[in-house]
Amino acid sequence: MKTSGQQTVSVALLTGGSDRPYVFGLVTELVSKGIALDLIGSDELDFPEFRRAPGVKFFNLRSSQRPNAGFLRKAFAICAYYARLMRYAATSKPRLFHVLWNNKFELFDRTLLILYYKILGKKVALTAHNVNLARRDSKEDTFLNRVTLGIQYRLADHTFVHTQDMQRELTEGFGVQKSKVSVIPFGINNQVPNTSLSPSEAKARLGIRAAEKTVLFFGKIRPYKGLEYLAHAFLQLAKTNEDYRMIVAGRPGRGCEGYWDAIQEQVHCYEQEGRVLIKADFIPDDEVEVYFKAADVLVLPYRNIYQSGVLFLGYSFGLPTLAANVGALQDDIVEGETGSVFKPEDPTALAEAIERYFASDLYKDLSRRREGIRSFATQRHSWDVVGQITTSVYASLLRMPWQNSLNREPSITSSE
Repeated sequence: MKTSGQQTVSVALLTGGSDRPYVFGLVTELVSKGIALDLIGSDELDFPEFRRAPGVKFFNLRSSQRPNAGFLRKAFAICAYYARLMRYAATSKPRLFHVLWNNKFELFDRTLLILYYKILGKKVALTAHNVNLARRDSKEDTFLNRVTLGIQYRLADHTFVHTQDMQRELTEGFGVQKSKVSVIPFGINNQVPNTSLSPSEAKARLGIRAAEKTVLFFGKIRPYKGLEYLAHAFLQLAKTNEDYRMIVAGRPGRGCEGYWDAIQEQVHCYEQEGRVLIKADFIPDDEVEVYFKAADVLVLPYRNIYQSGVLFLGYSFGLPTLAANVGALQDDIVEGETGSVFKPEDPTALAEAIERYFASDLYKDLSRRREGIRSFATQRHSWDVVGQITTSVYASLLRMPWQNSLNREPSITSSE
């Protein structure tokens, strides 16, 4: 982006080294709007598309993040990364740092690291995908957690969130000025391949018959996502209807082994019969569409959530969603058109929602209605809208003239 004075807006995008879909979508959109980016990432974010892209300089400060490395090797790698990051900050040209995710040591990142950026004269923007992770994960929301979060949000010059409720939590719970918070849509995943593979072909690849009613749970397995409620609901349905199938595709989160073992024990007999398909591993990008196209409906049985990228990933494949009525999920579901919501933490309510869905016109006419779901998601969660609001904030923070400047408060949200 060049202003009327022909100055290029230059930004350092600090990713924390992960979240490929969001980084890809945001970088692609910002570069298309003329922003010059220093992309701070890891091996995971070394996109071939960006290697020679004008306006993108990739700094692989994090390198490989091997989960099986020993403690000393991990400690050395993290310390070396922080040293490289701080050296980069001290010598870099961009005056604006946009933090998408914090790094390994959250308390340090929220306080001393962000203060270091400010001392260097940098403007700091944050994207708060989760305002308070401890509250989302039903963990103890300690005094230290809230204090360091409050320091981070107050030190930041501007914060992006994805829902009005998140904006309200920042302003009422952490005392952040409303003018320093912008609500942006959660951009739809445009990085995962979507080929000509048909739903019937996808089912055949997974050994599922075309007429079998298939529900999908997708994503990293953690307690706050409530997979146990879907497992209970499926057990209820499977006893009386042999046509139901369930796919669980995603890697158990670190420290969640006991939780996952209990769920596997629940569905073990049906897994042996082939009625439950489990892929308890990371799903590569080029395999994602098989699971979404083989499914007839996506289920999000979450206990607590702010917003879910999996919802929009499902929509990008034209897949309806049944979601627990938590967070802002209901704001992005049109009852009977793109899915429905159900009472959270209630397996019976979920089983009834699944039965209603498979008796509905939405399911019966799914092949025709998939395109409408894709269009709905594209309009509501356009990266173009994300880019417009983001570049407007950038220009305002750097005090550079721009046609979409924050003289008017951004009002486009994922819930409007």
